[in-house]
Amino acid sequence: MLTKKQIVEIREHLERAQNPIFFFDNDADGVCSFLLLQKYLGRGKGVPIKSFPDFVEDYFRKVKEFEADYIFILDKPVVSDKFFEEAERAGVNVVWIDHHLVDKKNVPSYVHYYNPLFNKKKSCEPVTALCYQIADRIEDLWILVAGCVSDRFVPEEYSDFERKYPDLALSSRDPFDIYYKSPIGKIAKMINFGLKDRTTNVMNMLRFLLGAGSPYEVLEETPGNQTMHYRYKQVDSKYKKLLQKAISSEGIFGKLVFFQYRGDLSISGDLSNELSYLFKDKIIVVLYNKGSKVNISMRGKGVRELFRHAIEGIDGARGGGHENAIGGQLNSNDVERFRERLEAELK
Repeated sequence: MLTKKQIVEIREHLERAQNPIFFFDNDADGVCSFLLLQKYLGRGKGVPIKSFPDFVEDYFRKVKEFEADYIFILDKPVVSDKFFEEAERAGVNVVWIDHHLVDKKNVPSYVHYYNPLFNKKKSCEPVTALCYQIADRIEDLWILVAGCVSDRFVPEEYSDFERKYPDLALSSRDPFDIYYKSPIGKIAKMINFGLKDRTTNVMNMLRFLLGAGSPYEVLEETPGNQTMHYRYKQVDSKYKKLLQKAISSEGIFGKLVFFQYRGDLSISGDLSNELSYLFKDKIIVVLYNKGSKVNISMRGKGVRELFRHAIEGIDGARGGGHENAIGGQLNSNDVERFRERLEAELK
């Protein structure tokens, strides 16, 4: 968790920010992190980062467009050097809150960087949990839980959530049980799937969530969230078909589940998560082939090191993340080489 000193510092940055912009990862942890800080502060703009795996410099045009005086980066492990150069040149303060293992030497000295993995007492809670520490608003407890279980983590405040919302909770302390089998987990899935929509609908969803005072307002379909519900049902239908295909595919053998798909829907992270829930003892690899490039989501024990070894010497291959969950990218013509290396490592 963040230290008391770090919490005070971040709150001071927030209070000084008169027109902040929040850049956050394009998933429920990123969204919930933004919601917590924006609801606490009551001002600022939010922008989900869809570039993968880097946060590229093109996004700096949003800083100029909104005339932001502060940049907050949430739940993003890789940021382009050029983006930071633009921020320094413009004299805009940058606060970066993350929980991924990175090389801290790559963080510029003028960036205010907060990551509990580099604290004396190391931890790697989702950024949602860190932002809840900062905001400390009991009325946003449901946002804390939704963001955390989407990132495979059950916060210590879950008992409070159970007491406050017994009909939305599950007695299990397995984050995936909660995510896949409870109403609060459905909210997290609705956010994840809602992000896979055109920009106008994503921004409408964010505005709705910022105004929502309780989880029941999200779960009940109303004119205000009709598009969010429609998109959830649409994506969920496609997702279930892909999941069944992955489960029944010939890519399941030995210690490895290796599934590749194409299409207009980038849900490799969602698929790899549920496959890891269904096949707990296997290494999960899901590839979204979008032409010349392939996005990779890997889950399983020690996949960060496994991935690092498998891409060694492969031009253009990159990625990273947590010890047991990573994202990356590869040239499509290197897929078979990548798979063969994984098989060799797992023998």
